[in-house]
Amino acid sequence: MNRMTAGIRCRRQTVTVLFVDIVGFTAIVDELDCADVRDLQMDYFSTVSAEVRAAGGVVEKFIGDAVMAIFGADGPLPGTPEDTSCAAVGAVRAGLAIQEALRGRLLAGRFPVRTRVGLATGDAIVDLDQTRDGGYGMVSGSVVSTAARLQAYAPHDTVVVCAATRAVTDHAVVYQEMPPVSVAGKSAPVELSRALYPQVVTAGPVLQTCG
Repeated sequence: MNRMTAGIRCRRQTVTVLFVDIVGFTAIVDELDCADVRDLQMDYFSTVSAEVRAAGGVVEKFIGDAVMAIFGADGPLPGTPEDTSCAAVGAVRAGLAIQEALRGRLLAGRFPVRTRVGLATGDAIVDLDQTRDGGYGMVSGSVVSTAARLQAYAPHDTVVVCAATRAVTDHAVVYQEMPPVSVAGKSAPVELSRALYPQVVTAGPVLQTCG
């Protein structure tokens, strides 16, 4: 459903949101000069952004040590279930690629880091004029906070997804079950799965959402 909001071109559609952050970032930077912190961040942001773009996503914002990215929001029309599934698969693959790119790497040539990635799929209002890198406020909806919360529950160096993301990517990614977690603001425990590695893509599944 397309609609106008305060003169901004907006529409409702299903997207996948990716959050990634550095484990223990505050403790790391407390020991560093601000110039070193910037060097670490620039290398980190560059690496994560490259993997997001390669998988078809858009960087929405950088927040300290966190990167938020959106998949499936930049087409000319709201996506079909097949489009939404492809976007979610891209998001999971981006998360896995980010972990692979950073594993064992020294950022700025000096700083080892560990990261965690959370993904959620659900409905959002998309600002069409902001669907580009740095498109702050590009999406609005509970799917954003869900992805951020799930990232906080991810074990170090892993990618975790909500049930809806798994439902539309199960044909393309091998998963490991995780115990449900109680998330602030959610009335029931949230089901989680850990993405392990991509598999050969077959027919797409039926779409459901978990925003």
